[in-house]
Amino acid sequence: MLALGVGGFAIGTGEFVIMGLLPEVARDIGTSIPQAGRVISAYALGVVIGAPVLAVLAAGWRRRALLIALMAVFALGNFASALAPGYLSLNLLRFASGLPHGTYFGVAALVATTLAPPGRRARAVGLVMLGLTGATLVGVPIAAWLGQLFGWRAAFVFVGLVAVLAMAMLRRDLPDLAAPSGASPLRELGALKRKQVWLTLGIGAIGFGGMFSVFSYIKPTLTEVAGLPLGGVPLVLALFGAGMVGGNLVGSRLADKALMPTIGGLLVWAALVLTTFSFSAHHVATAAFNVFLIGTIVAIGPALQIRLMDVADEAQTLAAALNHSAFNTANALGAWLGGAAITAGLGWTSTGWVGALLALAGLGVFAWSLASERGSLRAVAASPGR
Repeated sequence: MLALGVGGFAIGTGEFVIMGLLPEVARDIGTSIPQAGRVISAYALGVVIGAPVLAVLAAGWRRRALLIALMAVFALGNFASALAPGYLSLNLLRFASGLPHGTYFGVAALVATTLAPPGRRARAVGLVMLGLTGATLVGVPIAAWLGQLFGWRAAFVFVGLVAVLAMAMLRRDLPDLAAPSGASPLRELGALKRKQVWLTLGIGAIGFGGMFSVFSYIKPTLTEVAGLPLGGVPLVLALFGAGMVGGNLVGSRLADKALMPTIGGLLVWAALVLTTFSFSAHHVATAAFNVFLIGTIVAIGPALQIRLMDVADEAQTLAAALNHSAFNTANALGAWLGGAAITAGLGWTSTGWVGALLALAGLGVFAWSLASERGSLRAVAASPGR
């Protein structure tokens, strides 16, 4: 679990650190902050595309070899990102760095649930995700500090080094598990025929986007609206990470007890805390506390991961990987819509309203999923012979 978590720590640090360094990146490559935000979307697009493609192509790989290979690609992508000469090359390299993200977490989650005792599947996924959420508490502030001290490129070198460490730990500590019996690309593609798989992905892709709408532009919002000194930004990033860690631990426990009510309740919670940010962002103390609360929205992650496994039948690898495609669709969508609101002149705090609307839209998809499932159960119950 620790080896899997260190890999998640590397990926989480690489995904989130650029959000705290956007002004430095924009200045270095000669573009605006909202335009630099497209680099976040490029990484997210890499996750969206890489997760299903790699999960299908590597369906029959032994789990340890696959995870090490994925982490190697991630490490190389981050080292190369540190050398990017301009805007276009940085976007392409961030896209490449995102390719192994979803498949890594999907396969790691499957390994964890395989080893978990009955009734603790979500908590096992939560332990794997603890590396990701812990990255926002420890890894992102360290990388952001390195980026401010030595330039933003140093942050990606740090991420690459952590990924190399994860490769060594996976090689040493992870059991050499085989792929599930009968695993094949064709069987994995069967997940795409299931309506509930698509609806669950829609919940994550839309409802989770609100968190990224706010967090993608958190540094300029805090410094320009709340008046936070630049040196205080890493502390607020750590508060966001603390919220993610707490939300991940609590959310995984709730999901083991009541899966669907947890998903619905967390979408309502997301809409509330994101709406509040539009008002709290004007004062340092209230903004910082609200950023902590926004971090707790990640609690929905383990619940959606288990839901996808439940509705995917035998196509477990693809479904588990697609969960992170959905989250990074949310990343791209949230960053893009938040940037569009800012560019339209609605102000830095408008990202809170954008986020709340995305959470409510995700709640609508959740209601659609419930209604569809209940309709299918009624149809089965009413069929001849029942």
